[in-house]
Amino acid sequence: MIKMRRVKADCKFYNGHLPCKPHKAQGAVCQECKIYQKLGKRILIIKLGAAGDVIRTTPLLSKIREKYPNAEVVWLTCFPDLVPGRIVNKTLNFELKNTLWLSEQKFDWLINLDKDDEAIALAEKIKAGKKSGFGMDAGGKCRPLGNKAALDKWQTGLWDDLNKINTRNYMQEIFSICGFEFSGEEYILEKKVSLQWPGIDKSKRVIGLNTGCGGRWITRLWSNDNWIDLAVLLKDRGFEVVLLGGPQEHEKNLAIAKKADVKYPGYFDFSGFIDLVDQCDTIVSQVTMAMHIAIGLKKKLVLINNIFNKHEFFLYDRGSIVEPELKCLGCFKQKFDKNCPVDNCMDLIIPKTVFEKIIS
Repeated sequence: MIKMRRVKADCKFYNGHLPCKPHKAQGAVCQECKIYQKLGKRILIIKLGAAGDVIRTTPLLSKIREKYPNAEVVWLTCFPDLVPGRIVNKTLNFELKNTLWLSEQKFDWLINLDKDDEAIALAEKIKAGKKSGFGMDAGGKCRPLGNKAALDKWQTGLWDDLNKINTRNYMQEIFSICGFEFSGEEYILEKKVSLQWPGIDKSKRVIGLNTGCGGRWITRLWSNDNWIDLAVLLKDRGFEVVLLGGPQEHEKNLAIAKKADVKYPGYFDFSGFIDLVDQCDTIVSQVTMAMHIAIGLKKKLVLINNIFNKHEFFLYDRGSIVEPELKCLGCFKQKFDKNCPVDNCMDLIIPKTVFEKIIS
């Protein structure tokens, strides 16, 4: 008969059904283990997407770890590869089995920073002593939770005029929602692979041009002709130009690479794309995931923006924002319409202006 051993279920290494890391590495057992670390508060973060938003939420982890060094931090997301595993105890992909598990848990603090239906429903359902961010009202709509900062963030999402006058960046907003003060904490982005890029001449200053913008906000898309003209300006000045993008930009980047005679290595998974961005010295991008990866890798960034409030972005003194000269910036329009002063305000941003920001 197997003798029952004492189990320290409050240890950070305990997982309930498999040998823990100290046992696998050293044969340690609970009653004699010298590596035992008692967990503190249980904290759940719900930040499902988008990918760039997940990356720019990671500075919050530094403050949480500073205040609660022994906390068990769980993060539910659609992009688990982008959550820093060295800081988060348990990263959960947003899928049925994990939401079922969470529905039977009790946390000390639940932080939900998403306003989507599935996120606010979970924020209401999961038990927690304290809740911050956003939940669901009786009619199934988003409601602010916790403090005035959540109320302010909720209101700027409802009213365009309030959003346009907001001067707080995203990190200041989410830190305030959690009762913290943002003090320049950096993104936490883990590089998981280091690939070989023999086609990129690292003896030159490498400029990465991220040409896409996703399918939702197509009003932020800069034209192929502009990217071609910028690439030629850079190449003629002696820079190494590399085009960046995903599957959606593949044909676009092939065409730009051919006309401008610059490098396009192809598209990759998250790990490969992060490593490719890391080969670059400067990134030029519209508001996309690549922008946040560049910030996370501490690259110089030239951000091309029109429809978003520029105060939302914090570039850590490593970048600049180029915008068209219009009073209606921050309109959040997904399509240009008859009320727009020009057919496409992105055309007001000329390649020479972006080029000068790169070389400055």
